[in-house]
Amino acid sequence: MKTILIVDDQMEVRTLVDVTLRIGDYRILQAASGDEALEIARREKPDLILLDVMMPNSSIDGFEVCRRLKRDPATRETTVVMLTALGQEVDKEKGFAVGADDYFVKPFSPLALMRKVEEVLGTG
Repeated sequence: MKTILIVDDQMEVRTLVDVTLRIGDYRILQAASGDEALEIARREKPDLILLDVMMPNSSIDGFEVCRRLKRDPATRETTVVMLTALGQEVDKEKGFAVGADDYFVKPFSPLALMRKVEEVLGTG
């Protein structure tokens, strides 16, 4: 069973993504901040991290979380998909520059999210 870590400072978004992904055969973890995400990622070694970019209640944003994940030997191979409302090309480029494996813009349909997850995990 693949493990997915959902990182978003908004509980409503985490819950929506969680409910959507439970349709598949995934173990779901959640983090409400960048620091919590780094801790869980190191401890649990998820197969995929769905990472929000903007987390105003966190000491670090999603770009910095991704940068740290990809620099850490314990987590550098973890697939990271940025989930964000920032749809500008410059934001996507920044996400890829810090090591994101893919970029998915909010709002999204549950079906589109499930397809993206299946695509990046190779489970579809």
